[in-house]
Amino acid sequence: MTELMRAAFVIARRDFTAVVLSRTFIFFLLGPLFPIVIGMAFGGLGDKISTTDLRPVVGVAMSPADAARMERAHARLAERMGPQALPALRRVPLSPAPRVQLAGANADVMVIVSGSPARPVMTGQPQDIRRLEGDISLLASAAVAEKSLHMVQVEAQQVATSVGAQTQGRLVIGRIAQIVVFFLTILLAGMILSNLVEEKTNKIIEILAAAVPVDAIFLGKLMAMLAMSFVGILFWGGTAFCVFLALKTPGVSLPEPAIGWPLFLMLAVIYFAMAYTLLGSLFLGIGAQAATVREVQTLNMPVTMGQMLIFFFATYAVDKMGSPPEVAAVILPFSSPFAMIARAAQVDTLWPHLLAIGWQMLWVGLIIRIGVLLFRRHVLKSGGGWWKQLFRSATG
Repeated sequence: MTELMRAAFVIARRDFTAVVLSRTFIFFLLGPLFPIVIGMAFGGLGDKISTTDLRPVVGVAMSPADAARMERAHARLAERMGPQALPALRRVPLSPAPRVQLAGANADVMVIVSGSPARPVMTGQPQDIRRLEGDISLLASAAVAEKSLHMVQVEAQQVATSVGAQTQGRLVIGRIAQIVVFFLTILLAGMILSNLVEEKTNKIIEILAAAVPVDAIFLGKLMAMLAMSFVGILFWGGTAFCVFLALKTPGVSLPEPAIGWPLFLMLAVIYFAMAYTLLGSLFLGIGAQAATVREVQTLNMPVTMGQMLIFFFATYAVDKMGSPPEVAAVILPFSSPFAMIARAAQVDTLWPHLLAIGWQMLWVGLIIRIGVLLFRRHVLKSGGGWWKQLFRSATG
């Protein structure tokens, strides 16, 4: 056993060094940040567009006094509801008729409201009238009651804690943790396959099989990719924390998980390692059966889709603590890490995590064993025996 682990560490150090010290690893670390930056840029631009330029514009064809009353009502309501909650108003001439104005080539309003605030008349397409009828009715009502309508001031009574808000915040933290752990697992476990395909194509696997036990190759590659994953997570996590501190609004803080942030982050790392090892062992065992890149992609697809279904099952049960679906998600080994990290955010009891980690480690050992058997069978079948004889002859 000692020789096996020593050989596995040699393989792990070889793979880890080859990946982490390569130039492409820098691009791998920076790669996930580009979509986030682009998404934030386009998200801010899209939000700006959706709250300003894309708001429907309503033409007001009323007398100057009535139009002014509608505009004052709009300003009062927008102060409370926000400008994006109401359509924009724009004065248009009283003549020609609204139908003629809307049919003109230079028309820049969606509908036109004529008449008076007490009896508004809306002209436009049927779907636009249905969309804006409620808003125009609210604005006209506020304009009619301009002098008698007084905004009621709300008395604020602040509290230090709110159980309801805390519960909702912890649920959000649990869902976010599930998504992060899942996508890191899928993203990083796939690298095992690419590394395996490269070395199979170059016949490196057969050469390694001649020098060290096949079991050590499997365990070494799994450990190397897991260690490389932690390097990536440390980089991405540190970057995310710096961005959070830079953009954090003063006085605003994240809701704290039920077990506290230190334990929660520690459990997140452990559950990621469990999920990664389970999926990575499957990828190594199944991927070893493929002879070409196309076969690897074909075998990779059902495993990834199956894991996505399991993840969706775990997210479905996240807000149903103690229900049969949530208990099933906790027991099922491939969904257990995702279900348990969500539970850590909502429940402060620690002993279920000890049981869950022990249960997951049992399955990790079983899946690794199955993966080793598949891996060994394919490597020896594909020529490992011939390479072993050649190696022994060359070394005497």
